[in-house]
Amino acid sequence: MNKGPANDVLLRALRRQPVDRTPVWMMRQAGRYLPEYLETRAQAGSFMDLCRNPELACEVTLQPLRRFPLDAAILFSDILTVPDAMGLGLYFEAGEGPRFERPVRTAADVRQLRTVDPETELGYVMNAVRTIRRELDGQVPLIGFSGSPWTVATYMIEGGSSRDFGKIKRMLYAEPAILHSLLDKVTQVTAGYLNAQIAAGAQAIMVFDTWGSVLTPSAYKEFSLDYMARILDSLETGEGEERVPTILFTKGAGTRLTSMVETGCDGLGVDWTTDLAEARRLTAGRVALQGNLDPSVLKANPEVIRREVGRVLESYGHGGGHVFNLGHGITPDVPPEHAGAMIEAVHALSPAFHQDR
Repeated sequence: MNKGPANDVLLRALRRQPVDRTPVWMMRQAGRYLPEYLETRAQAGSFMDLCRNPELACEVTLQPLRRFPLDAAILFSDILTVPDAMGLGLYFEAGEGPRFERPVRTAADVRQLRTVDPETELGYVMNAVRTIRRELDGQVPLIGFSGSPWTVATYMIEGGSSRDFGKIKRMLYAEPAILHSLLDKVTQVTAGYLNAQIAAGAQAIMVFDTWGSVLTPSAYKEFSLDYMARILDSLETGEGEERVPTILFTKGAGTRLTSMVETGCDGLGVDWTTDLAEARRLTAGRVALQGNLDPSVLKANPEVIRREVGRVLESYGHGGGHVFNLGHGITPDVPPEHAGAMIEAVHALSPAFHQDR
């Protein structure tokens, strides 16, 4: 199932093999900035109905590839499918984002969480992976993903989005054993979920740790990084040229990139607040780096976009091991043609960074 795609420049870059140009894809490349996405979401009825419909999830996954010469597709889903499958009752409140009917606040709440068979409770995701792989027909690799246990747990405990993470931080300091118990369960479910995505056809895996940076350095290691490392240790990624590479992304990681390397991941996502030259120094060439154009650059004109793309390429410097991406997800207010200008600039400017000097 995981036979290599015709365009394997992303996979080669993640393995730090030589490439002729820097591969490019965008976090949230299937999303609200595309009018065709909005039409498909309206057809589905709701965001979660879109996620749960494999054919429509496939459609929105492929939409950006029809517009742009991207080097990867990323599964259309959501990091909160995991806690939803564990029995928390995910719903979306207009203007407030995701909410849970039954947030986790006590040890008893943790005990009541469901065990999850990814091919049953999350079978719609696996069916989407299989459908996307079939429709891609080997053009580019498909990236599967999950949220990190810490990030997922913030939503489970807070009951939705949060500004100060007061409830989970209170638990972290006052009742750490309960939080560890929750993180342990989420880690087990997430590892099984990602292994099922690999079995269904995902050719790279990314773990999104959106909220790890709200922790102190010691708490980050104990409550976020160690659990991501356990997930990576549990993944059945295969061997050789067919091995599935893994990417970790902690938004705002900064100097924590050094400790993230120790997980054994193949690549690290870098947001726009860390220069890639510094990230390359911190990681000592042991992993590929992905990033890191500020998404707000895409609100500017194509000339500015091209200049800033050049700056990102220059900051990484010569050689392989770089995947061009935004430092976080593309925002809904970006004109699609500006995303196209970014991709065109990467194609035009990056080959010079892969030539012998």
